[in-house]
Amino acid sequence: MTFHSPAKINLWLRVLGKRPDGFHEVETRLCRLALGDLIEVDHLGAGNSVTLTCSDPTVPLDESNLAMKALRAFEGRTGRQSAWRLHLEKRIPAGAGLGGGSSNAATVLAACNELTGAALSRMELIELAAQIGSDVPCFLLDTPAADGSGRGEKVEPAEFPWELPLVLIKPPFPIPTPWAYKRWADSRERPGVSYAPQLCPWGSMVNDLERPVFEKFLLLPALKGWLKEHASVRAALMSGSGSTMFAITDTAVQAAELAESAREWCGDTAWIQTTGTLGQASMAR
Repeated sequence: MTFHSPAKINLWLRVLGKRPDGFHEVETRLCRLALGDLIEVDHLGAGNSVTLTCSDPTVPLDESNLAMKALRAFEGRTGRQSAWRLHLEKRIPAGAGLGGGSSNAATVLAACNELTGAALSRMELIELAAQIGSDVPCFLLDTPAADGSGRGEKVEPAEFPWELPLVLIKPPFPIPTPWAYKRWADSRERPGVSYAPQLCPWGSMVNDLERPVFEKFLLLPALKGWLKEHASVRAALMSGSGSTMFAITDTAVQAAELAESAREWCGDTAWIQTTGTLGQASMAR
């Protein structure tokens, strides 16, 4: 079967401090996007061989891949081994703050559960997901948005009736999540850059990881400022630990126009996409 594996953005991400376990305590709201990867999952029956392929040659195909970790976690939880073939058709770039790897892991967990008839409950799948990565559990909720706490793995469904047009802009470099968190405590705001919360009907949009990331990657604060200069932009923010910046507009037409302007401003090396958040009506379709 083929499964949709959606990207996400963080409408807000507040870092509260470092925990004794080395992770950071956060408060965040994650929203699923219409944009996503496609994952083909074939359950081949008895055996223990696993084949993982990917359309992106830069994606690792060994046990470090989160999709593979999810499969192994599922086998460990159910006590079953089978032969599998997984193929990732990647549309979400890596190192972008869009949750591609986490979404892939959650999708594989749900797919394995469905294809084997294992009947693990949603809560059991979420517990497994939390062992794989902090963002993985949110993709298992049957809602378009989730509020995360702890290191991000404690998730609650969030009511989210909006379907927001978006422009996603990722420069030609990734940002490793551990790098951004490691530098958070000692980072400083850059003069002339706006980090203030942006007040919107769906909440106060702010990302505390902009501070360490903007210190080093000077293109990103410039891009945020450029986006906010446009009258059509309701808010602009970095997603997760970056490097993707996103802008919310009032209409899809405005998003398309902004994307064209961004291609001229950023040049040919940036990845630029229009998409939208999913409301509850979209999830039901």
